Order: sequence, then structure tokens, then C-alpha cells
Amino acid sequence: MGLLQGAYQYFLQNQSNFWHAFQQHLVLSSASIGISLLIGLPVGVWISHRTQFAQPVINVFNALRVIPSLAILFLVLPYLGLGFLPSLVALTFLAFTPVMINTYAGLRGVDRAVIESASGMGMSASQVLYQIEIPLAIPAIVTGIRIAAVEVISSATLASFIGGGGLGDFITRGFALFDVPIMLVGAIPVALLALASEMFWASFLRFYHVPN
Repeated sequence: MGLLQGAYQYFLQNQSNFWHAFQQHLVLSSASIGISLLIGLPVGVWISHRTQFAQPVINVFNALRVIPSLAILFLVLPYLGLGFLPSLVALTFLAFTPVMINTYAGLRGVDRAVIESASGMGMSASQVLYQIEIPLAIPAIVTGIRIAAVEVISSATLASFIGGGGLGDFITRGFALFDVPIMLVGAIPVALLALASEMFWASFLRFYHVPN
């Protein structure tokens, strides 16, 4: 209880810094997830209809995913420098893979008989995609977004190592000072954000009448 009280007191004394870091964390996480959707969804759709490219693409990005998040941050450092941009690139890369793979898996999981029936009724390829395949693949796609969002919100704390800001600043500051309450000021909101994201997407799946 003493640690939580200490964290609360530190928060009260540094509210302006906290809310600035909180805003940075939200912007960084939201932007990286948004960009990953803009790229990952079309790529997932593309490889789902070109199976000869699907496995090589998936294998490459799965292999790259074994690289730790912190390592990715430092890999982009020589090219993009310090600050928001390299953090955004690294987190977008982190979020891209689950979005792409789940989009591919969802579309490939659609019953071929349903697609053939829709085509037989005279629907064009684009109509089949947007009116049949994507709606049926939504649960898998949302699961990919759900995974990506939690990973990005958690990993965005590492952005502080290269000047990207965010709630990770409190964690690194607390670690440097061996001060657990300061670390908790950053760690607790990140955990709550990740939990809120998980609950939001889980609720979306329930609303979509799909068990999660």
C-alpha cells in the first residue's frame, strides 16, 4: 500500500508531466496501430488471393517478429534518429504482422462453397470480397487488431529509450533512481490502457456475436 501511496503522491506532484506523457503514449500507440491497419489489411487481402506469395511473406514477417521490440527501436535509430518518428516506425512494424496474418487467415477461412455460390449468383470479385469474405472474416481480423493493440500499448514504453516520450519515461526514470513508486506512475496506466484495449475489442467480438 505504501508503494501505491508513494506513486499517487508523485502523480499529484507531477500531473502536468504525467498528462503530457499520457497523451504522447496514446498518440504514438494510436498512430502506429492506424498505420499498421492501412498497410496490413490490404496486404493480408492481397496474399489471401495469391497463395503462391502468402507463405513466403508470412514466413519472412514471422521470422522478423522474433527480433525484440527494443532491438527494432535501435535498428531504426541510425536511419531516423531520436524521437517520435523512429518509435512510430518500430511500433508500426510490431503491429503490422498480427494484422496481416489474421486478415489472411480470416479470409482463407471463409467457406469456399459460400464464395462459389456468391460468384454463381453473378456477384463480381470485389462484391464477393466486400459483401461476403470480409464480413465473415471480421472476427479473425479484429482478433489480429486486438493482439496488435495490446502489444503496441505495452511496447510503447520502450520508446523512452530513444526519446520517443510516453509513459515509459516514468518507468525508465524510476528504474534509474531505484524508485518503485515512480515506475508505478508509468506502469499502472500502461497496464490499464492495455486492459481497456483488450476489453474494448473483446466487447466488439461479443457484439458481433462471436465467442472470444
